[in-house]
Amino acid sequence: MNVSAKPEVLRETPVSALIDGHFGMGALVAQFAMRMAIEKAKQSGVGMAVVRNSSHYGIAGYYTLMAEREGLAAFSMTNTGPIMVPTFGREMMLGTNPMAFCMPADPVPFWFDASTTVVTLGKVEVCQKRGRPMPQGWTIGPDGAPCTDASRMNASILAGERGGILPLGGEGETHGGHKGYGLGIMVEALTGVLAQGMTSPQMCGAHGDHTCHFLLAFDPAMFGDPADIRARMSAYLAALRASEKMPGCARIYTPGEKAFEAMARRLREGVPVEENTLAEVRQIAGELGVEGI
Repeated sequence: MNVSAKPEVLRETPVSALIDGHFGMGALVAQFAMRMAIEKAKQSGVGMAVVRNSSHYGIAGYYTLMAEREGLAAFSMTNTGPIMVPTFGREMMLGTNPMAFCMPADPVPFWFDASTTVVTLGKVEVCQKRGRPMPQGWTIGPDGAPCTDASRMNASILAGERGGILPLGGEGETHGGHKGYGLGIMVEALTGVLAQGMTSPQMCGAHGDHTCHFLLAFDPAMFGDPADIRARMSAYLAALRASEKMPGCARIYTPGEKAFEAMARRLREGVPVEENTLAEVRQIAGELGVEGI
């Protein structure tokens, strides 16, 4: 990661921009790109930016909220280092390739953010740190058989061996694994391919470098009264939450609700940190001479 890098606009139109991140910090590069998309959306109704030569940009949904605060709807996507096996395959050829979408609504926006894999690598790492097996259906090992050993799987993924995390929907086509696989390819098409950067299998390691992003913002006012559209979205989400629940289930959530409630709880009560993760942070801080952690 180049901490001194400055994003460079290589190609631009009134509604689009191609940006080279020059291997800078992904979170800063993506913010730069989304701000461009937002300004273009305010002027032309829609704005989009694709980025190449970036790095891990963190939470996909963060950038869609940047647009939502301006009254816009937005998409955010990124490719990552290889971690997903194709349907019927056992070689990691796609990233977690998350996608996010946000649309203004009350009391909280519709805010969807998900990987196109069953889980992210972080979930595998959490199981490893807690010394617990993974649930069946998350990963397959180098032999192509289901694997629940988190330590073995984490090491295998980081080493770039065969096997990996399954597409959203799981193994094969029975439960829609081919749909997660297809969504992963769609994200790759809009990021690595469209930005003319690296695709997932070209990157080095599961955590990835040289990632590519796709960010799009649009103004609902292009289609009608934005207040009416917002009210319609709010009413639909309210209807979903109020619909019939399964026996034993107390509540139906709409995407984004849990995140906003968790944020309020964290601000009130503090942020819990995994014990083993805190030990790692303190070890690194000690090596760098950082005190007070």
